[in-house]
Amino acid sequence: MSVWHGNLQKKKRSGGRKPMSRGKRKFEQGTFPAETTLGEPKRKTTRGFGANTKIKLLKEKYASVTDKKSGKTEKTEIVRVVRNPANVDYNRRGVITKGAEIETGLGMAKVTSRPGNDGVINAVLMAAKETKS
Repeated sequence: MSVWHGNLQKKKRSGGRKPMSRGKRKFEQGTFPAETTLGEPKRKTTRGFGANTKIKLLKEKYASVTDKKSGKTEKTEIVRVVRNPANVDYNRRGVITKGAEIETGLGMAKVTSRPGNDGVINAVLMAAKETKS
């Protein structure tokens, strides 16, 4: 099964159906999301458009956490995924995406990178008043 990101118009302005003028193309093909979770580090390298390579992070237990006040970045272990506002199902399953709130050894942090595309988890420490939501 594949994901297709083509943009062939299928309807006329009147609402009638239009026959497809051509078939699907390789460059319109998409992929399934990585859905990064906690666990022993596991990465997958895929070929992207223009022969570029993309590292998809499937599992990870460490994050690079930056403290805005001091400007220092430390590699710390992720304790758990607290909240993921991207998707209710991701929230339940503990999937890490950009914007997810994680608990680390340094405190609560918000993910700023895209683990499924960047292959790394970068986060910024949250202030105490932000974590009371």
